[in-house]
Amino acid sequence: MAKNGAKDIEVTAFATHQVITQPNPLRKVLRRVEEKDLDDPVARAEQALAGLAGEFKDWMATEVNRLSAAYVAIRHEGFTKERRDELFRAAHDIKGDAATFGYPAAAGVAESLCRVIEHAPDLDKVPAELFTHHINAILAIVHENTKLDSISVSAELSRRLRKVADDYLAHANRDRPEHLEVILAPSIAPAE
Repeated sequence: MAKNGAKDIEVTAFATHQVITQPNPLRKVLRRVEEKDLDDPVARAEQALAGLAGEFKDWMATEVNRLSAAYVAIRHEGFTKERRDELFRAAHDIKGDAATFGYPAAAGVAESLCRVIEHAPDLDKVPAELFTHHINAILAIVHENTKLDSISVSAELSRRLRKVADDYLAHANRDRPEHLEVILAPSIAPAE
């Protein structure tokens, strides 16, 4: 890298301070392009995303099927570390992908399910209905997302499931104060 000489540095003195400006060496490597040749990477990304939008429903269906299969295995054979991890990963992937794929309410429900899996002291003692309601809610949100009135219903369902899950976790962890503090701390609210 070339070093600037003292003659390249400009000093402007003020009553209380000085501003030292040095030349930008990158100006030498800049290439000017005409207005018509400007590339907009954000526009290109949005165009590519729009082109993939038709596939989002299929991708989301695949994620939901994976979640359902993981829970069916648990219901039939019980919790093991591997089954717990698969259920958590499936819910976590939905949490991360749902908003991008156009299902933000499903992300809130999946996040609530992840919290139950992560913070319940004994997953075998979690009421099966809590898991079932979360998974059924995700299924319903994904399958009914095209209806305009379903968006507000999905948001309300997500909010209520989160409340039930948080109440359960607070009760289940009442004898674990160090863990209870983590559970009761604010986190991402379900999508509205």
